[in-house]
Amino acid sequence: MLFDIDNPITTIIADDHEVVRAGLRRLLSVDKTIKILDDGANGEDAIRLAEYHKPIVALLDILMPKMTGIQAINEIKKVSPTTYVIMLTAFEDAEHLELALAAGADGYLTKDISAKDLIESIKLVTQGERVFSKSIIQIIQKKLMPLNFEEVKQVSVTKREQDVLNLVADGLTSSDIAEILELSIRTVESHRYNIMQKLGIKSAASLVKFAVGRTLR
Repeated sequence: MLFDIDNPITTIIADDHEVVRAGLRRLLSVDKTIKILDDGANGEDAIRLAEYHKPIVALLDILMPKMTGIQAINEIKKVSPTTYVIMLTAFEDAEHLELALAAGADGYLTKDISAKDLIESIKLVTQGERVFSKSIIQIIQKKLMPLNFEEVKQVSVTKREQDVLNLVADGLTSSDIAEILELSIRTVESHRYNIMQKLGIKSAASLVKFAVGRTLR
């Protein structure tokens, strides 16, 4: 979809620091194709705002009172399925990244990001791209890859399994994938299990990490 001044990328912000929320509003206001609808101080606020506004993008901090940003992701996707969720955080570690990706985050950016790169990331995510800060890409490549790329190339997956893997990389649930591919949820789960067995992956979170990693190569 093409966004412009008359059809802007509607966005909500959730961060427990008022100065951060105000700063983000100011930074993003320079681009008239992005419109901040509202902001909140925690995950519960983010869910409420997402349900009310149905924004195109939600920018979430991770560590917030009442409910963290990561805890809010799944609920936001339920009340506003078309909303892209980008984590905007000070955390640059594999643990928080893994949790966010497994929960369905569409991007993970660090708070030292420039205004230009933040605006570009918001636009890219609306085109179906996953967005990550450079430091986060390095974490994915160095710490979250369950298998060596050369080893993975030797593993044979069927076309349908590849379809499922691509959708897993997009952060979709088995229910979402089943609807898109017109399969039963049981069949999708079977494909996921077969992929995990072939690749030696032990958990659903690791499958998400592997799928996302493939898209970054």
